Amino acid sequence: MIQTLIGKKLDQVQLFLENGRRIPVTTISVQDNVVVQTKNKEKDAYTAVQLGYGSKKKATKAITGHVKKAGMKLPPVVLHEVPFVGGDELPNLGDTVAVDAVFKPGDIVKVIGTSKGKGFAGGEKRHGFRGGPKTHGQSDRHRAPGSIGQTTTPGRVYKGKRMAGRMGHETVSITNLTVVDVDATGKTLSILGLVPGHKNGIVYIVRTGEQKKFVPLLKVQEEKVEVSSDIAEVNMIEEENTNDATSEVVEVEETKVEEPVAEAPVEEKVAEDTEAEVQEEK
Repeated sequence: MIQTLIGKKLDQVQLFLENGRRIPVTTISVQDNVVVQTKNKEKDAYTAVQLGYGSKKKATKAITGHVKKAGMKLPPVVLHEVPFVGGDELPNLGDTVAVDAVFKPGDIVKVIGTSKGKGFAGGEKRHGFRGGPKTHGQSDRHRAPGSIGQTTTPGRVYKGKRMAGRMGHETVSITNLTVVDVDATGKTLSILGLVPGHKNGIVYIVRTGEQKKFVPLLKVQEEKVEVSSDIAEVNMIEEENTNDATSEVVEVEETKVEEPVAEAPVEEKVAEDTEAEVQEEK
């Protein structure tokens, strides 16, 4: 069976175990691990499977023709050969290896990735040197490496001397990590601890054993509230009543339309008032 899969580092989060312990977890996407090539003992003297991960638009003609045998339209981002252990039959070309078929919660894994590149770094940052003394005239030599070699014998600096240089961007393997959760639907893997590399970096997960005293994650289950039939009928009746009331109000408002009353001109009103006063005086 296959013990190694290719993945992509997604994010680092924190989760809780059933005993209440808070742990750092790295989420890895393990999708589209397609079998591109198989090797057997009769022809190649060993058994192995070549997996392809991801897809890209451009590739060489050699890679494009190589992956066409597996039925892949686009060439993968990574091609990696993994050993095939056991007496099972080799998978067919084009088969997809599911994450839950290889890993399960409680497995011990080794994760291989490329560390973050730090650029050119000095001795203190790269190797943890303590630096020079801060007194006795040391104004500009606090972070200097100090003496790097001997005198006339050997008259040179040995190879591998720890000095300033390029830091990071190296292949790093971290062992004894524990798988805490496997999401078969989302095709993700949650691993206890930190994994080398940056976000969206390619990593290789190798299953090495199984943890005996494994504590699973604390999963909160959402409670579903079931509405009884009586409550549903009451709600339907209330909605019907409100709809009827609104329709009646609309009809009443439509019937209460009053026409505007035309008012008499101001001059006619003044003339009528004066005539009434004259009659009263007489």
